[in-house]
Amino acid sequence: MVSAQQSTEPKVAIVCDWLTTMAGAEKVILAFHEAFPDAPIYTSVYVPENVPAFANADVRTTYLQRLPRPLRNLHKFFPMLRVHAFRSLDLSEYDVILSSASAEAKQVRKTRADQVHICYCHTPIRYYWSHYEQYKADPGFGRLNWLVRLLMPLMVPALKRADYRAAQAVDYFIGNSTTVAKRIATYYDRTADVIHPPVDTDRFTPSDTRADFYMALSRHIPYKRLDLAISAANALKLPLRVFGDGSEHDKLVAMAGLTVSFYPGTPSVEDQQRITDSFNTARGLLFPAEEDFGITPVEALAGGTPVIAYGVGGARDIVSDGETGVLFDEQTTESVVAAIKRAEAIAFSPSVLAKSAKRFERPIFIRAITDYVDAHRKR
Repeated sequence: MVSAQQSTEPKVAIVCDWLTTMAGAEKVILAFHEAFPDAPIYTSVYVPENVPAFANADVRTTYLQRLPRPLRNLHKFFPMLRVHAFRSLDLSEYDVILSSASAEAKQVRKTRADQVHICYCHTPIRYYWSHYEQYKADPGFGRLNWLVRLLMPLMVPALKRADYRAAQAVDYFIGNSTTVAKRIATYYDRTADVIHPPVDTDRFTPSDTRADFYMALSRHIPYKRLDLAISAANALKLPLRVFGDGSEHDKLVAMAGLTVSFYPGTPSVEDQQRITDSFNTARGLLFPAEEDFGITPVEALAGGTPVIAYGVGGARDIVSDGETGVLFDEQTTESVVAAIKRAEAIAFSPSVLAKSAKRFERPIFIRAITDYVDAHRKR
């Protein structure tokens, strides 16, 4: 017979790094919120106007939210403050702490022996561990790059030690891809299960008739390597639609040929509809970045668009080479050009591509997370 204590639903707290822009990590938090609607969301700083999807959620912030707005907007420059802020949170009333972390959210502390901390890890912090040299060479802060380069060697060793210690206090890790699970083992000496992030595939209606243009969609920052997509389009004189914005935008515009069009936009309804319509008809998505997972390739497949991707990281969990896209081995213009030519020779079926994206549907993710919490919480 099940006791009343065992049958009681656990009291859950959701924790995330920050809520300042709407991207893939924030969509994971929304899915957590759907899975556990009564759970408050704790985060370092919150900009409600930038993430209206959280308007009806119980969002609670750290003391960093009380900083003057100019300093609060620069919160990513102060990782040790975020470490302290997360450690200062009192989560003693909760049975389960469910953190979503690519930065310091995993620093929260348990205060009861019967609490369990489950960390959904998007990656061990890239600029400490897997991509330190890459970030040091080009931190992506524009005119402030010189300052970041100066500070990184001074700050990162202590930050790595603090991050490693926090990882040892987590009870269970979930990686968002096979690659991330391997990084967790390499850098944190911890095992991790894999649950892929949720993707809203139902908003796409793939067309059997494809247009002549290719797409590239991401933030315009160095590691996304949109320069490779543009240089390949220039070389082949392919129509290419580049969506997104960021610190590299002007540089990318300057290098673009006549067949490349830019759609910087803002996250408005109209912009999202334009992206959705483009995925439903595009000839292909160029995805030259090394990503921890990569929601954009899944969205492309859901719209019937084959993915031409750098064959490392999360792309290997998403793209089946020769069946749902083409993987290339080197981040060079020549490799991207060769991959596009190979893709042009393959008769991709939009319906087959869309079907391959269904395994990443939001309801599947929500069910996997609720089952995981139920299986691993302390009873």
